[in-house]
Amino acid sequence: MPADLIRRFNQNVLALVEHLGLGVIAVATVVAAAGEVKLMFDAGAVTLPDLLLLFLYLEVLAMVSVYYRQGKLPIRFPLYIGMIALARYLIIDMKNISELRMLVVAGAILLLAFAVLVVRYGHIRLPYPEDHNRE
Repeated sequence: MPADLIRRFNQNVLALVEHLGLGVIAVATVVAAAGEVKLMFDAGAVTLPDLLLLFLYLEVLAMVSVYYRQGKLPIRFPLYIGMIALARYLIIDMKNISELRMLVVAGAILLLAFAVLVVRYGHIRLPYPEDHNRE
């Protein structure tokens, strides 16, 4: 009996810490996005790196939202974030990086895109048992 009580207490504490962490991530992302929008207004221009950064923030918020709704994090979201971050890096530093580095970064984006396809294919062809039971 005491072991069950301790286990439930630990699960509740971990769930609370998890929700607090997600809340901090969401608030920090909104604050960062608002700061970026303010910088765009102050500059009087919107550049492609600015838009990609806003997409990164949006993906992080979507990731938090999905985690709240489903209680799990699809691996695709971090892959999408990685692709956007690498594309932003390419655009920002295009004039300062060598051709080889540019090819390597483009190859990394392609590899991440392939990973998304593999994950999606695997999820469709081999769904988790709990996903199958929901249908």
